[in-house]
Amino acid sequence: MLTKKTLSLAMFVSLCTTNLSAQTKSVDLDDLHGNWHLRTVDGKDVRKARAILDFDAKNMRLNGFDGCNRVSSELKTNNETLISTKLATTKMGCRQSIHSYVRTRLHKTMKEGFTVTEATKNGVDGIVVKSSKHELFFKWMSS
Repeated sequence: MLTKKTLSLAMFVSLCTTNLSAQTKSVDLDDLHGNWHLRTVDGKDVRKARAILDFDAKNMRLNGFDGCNRVSSELKTNNETLISTKLATTKMGCRQSIHSYVRTRLHKTMKEGFTVTEATKNGVDGIVVKSSKHELFFKWMSS
């Protein structure tokens, strides 16, 4: 009985995972133009950090706030991977551990290079910025 439940659960999870990965769609850099609010990092809710990225496709720039400091960088492309070069930040200290958590992972993701795909998480449409080590989910901020 327990084996049947375990097998059923494994098949359900497999189907859900396959369905989610099949729905991912790469995002054109021009479609990223604007402000994006960071909601999750590696599955952890980080909305309290109030991190924001602003993609400027025309000038190949990235600006924003990492939870502690203002950030800006040039963007370069390598196939479908974006790379943030010359990441510049202000030098303010972080107030809480959530801010340090977000800052560290956001900077690592930007420096490693990342892909951007459309995604829906918890009923919210947005984008996933993914590097080899981290997955960040952003929601577009309306004007």
